[in-house]
Amino acid sequence: MSELMLFLLLAAAIASFGAGILVGKGLGNKANQKLEDDLKKKEEDIRSREEKAKEKADLIIKEAKINAETLKKDKILEAKEKYLKMKSEFEEEASRKKNILITNENKLKQKEQRINEQGEKVRKQESELKEKEEMLDTQYELIKKKQSELDRVAQQQISMLEQIANLSADDAKRQLMANLESEARMQSTAHIKNIIEEAKLTATKEAKKVVIETIQRTATEHAIENCVSVFNIESDDIKGKIIGREGRNIRALEAATGVEIIVDDTPEAIIISGFDPIRREIARLSLHRLVIDGRIHPARIEEVVAKTTKNMEEEIIEIGERTVIDLGIHGLHPELIKMVGRMRFRSSYGQNLLQHSREVANLSATMASELGLNTKLAKRAGLLHDIGKVWPEEPELPHALLGMKLAEKYGEHPDVCNAVGAHHDEIEMTALISPIVQACDAVSGSRPGARREVVDSYIKRLKDLEALGMDFNGVSKCYAIQAGRELRVIVDAEHVTDEQAGILSFDISRRIEQDMQYPGQVKVTVIREMRAVSYAK
Repeated sequence: MSELMLFLLLAAAIASFGAGILVGKGLGNKANQKLEDDLKKKEEDIRSREEKAKEKADLIIKEAKINAETLKKDKILEAKEKYLKMKSEFEEEASRKKNILITNENKLKQKEQRINEQGEKVRKQESELKEKEEMLDTQYELIKKKQSELDRVAQQQISMLEQIANLSADDAKRQLMANLESEARMQSTAHIKNIIEEAKLTATKEAKKVVIETIQRTATEHAIENCVSVFNIESDDIKGKIIGREGRNIRALEAATGVEIIVDDTPEAIIISGFDPIRREIARLSLHRLVIDGRIHPARIEEVVAKTTKNMEEEIIEIGERTVIDLGIHGLHPELIKMVGRMRFRSSYGQNLLQHSREVANLSATMASELGLNTKLAKRAGLLHDIGKVWPEEPELPHALLGMKLAEKYGEHPDVCNAVGAHHDEIEMTALISPIVQACDAVSGSRPGARREVVDSYIKRLKDLEALGMDFNGVSKCYAIQAGRELRVIVDAEHVTDEQAGILSFDISRRIEQDMQYPGQVKVTVIREMRAVSYAK
């Protein structure tokens, strides 16, 4: 286009120049003719260039249109591809959500079906209970009729006896009771003594031998634990890092572990308080890692606690596996092995539950060997007898029955299940190893020093034991000795005879069984002595 403008300006200049020449009349015709030819040639040249320029311009415009059309097609294709991709992603997401909805719907249908089945069972049970209730009502009416008939007959017989004996029923009862009470007490006490002595002659000697040999052959450590752990630190400067700015670090640690962290003036120590030993151990190990690492902030605390919790689960399983290997027990279910490992972090009256269970297992195996029973089953039952105490959920059953249910669930032998459930007399003993496990549990828990007892409650129990003995007539002094396992009763020889001393010992022992709670047994010894004192003057 710039060349076209240049030619037009040149043509205008030539035309004006030619016009000036034509104006000049002094030029000749020949010169004019030549000038006209040149002008014509130049005009033709200009027109030719104009046409070329127009063709070139048209070509440029055409190429531009083609490029624009190509670019437009590319953009349309790109938009179509993006649309197809978004459509595919949307369809995948919709399909995934649809599958989730279908799965949830199936689960709801299954739950609804189970609820319907349970409702049907409940309805059947209600109908059965209703039938039984109607049957019981009928039987109750029959019993009432029979009872009234018996009362009538008994009244007639009593009236006949009163006429024959010339005494009323109340007078006859009083005379009979007055005459037979003393004799019955003497005879019953003597009879009980004879039975006890006879049992001692046949069973006590061997039983004592078995128990003593079992205890002597078993040596076990007793770990005393409480609700507090101590984390030792090198310097008190670390306490500030653990607390953090405005206490955010210690709050994050308490929230992550579920324990209470006490940072006070105790030098080079931090107190970890919590009822769950596993949580306290997780908190202690997490603090140890954080102090060694040096990076203490909420995000790092959560990461370390999560990692420590995972490691603790692995350690629990490892403790359970090591325990069953040490005891030579094979084929135990993995869930039971895990529960055995959790015993390491539980205690009962201050006695470590795992150590207690190991001791009961060894005692049971030893006692079963002495009696010629299956030692493997006895050892297995001894280890699992308190497994119900480590069930993670809130139990609705006593720990013995819950342990029996768990043993049955994980395929233990019926004798083992019965020994676990019956070691506190909550079900009937049907296996020979059941009384062995019960006896070994009592031996392990009642030996001196095995279990921690609060001093105040211990002293109160001894005072109550002495006060109970002093309530009986003829008792002058009472002394609780051997940590409350024996009660020495000193009686007045002038008011209590030798036969009455035996009766008194029996009555006090029965009263202790009814009114007091204690581990093991309490021996009652009644001492009666006659002293004759005179002075030589």
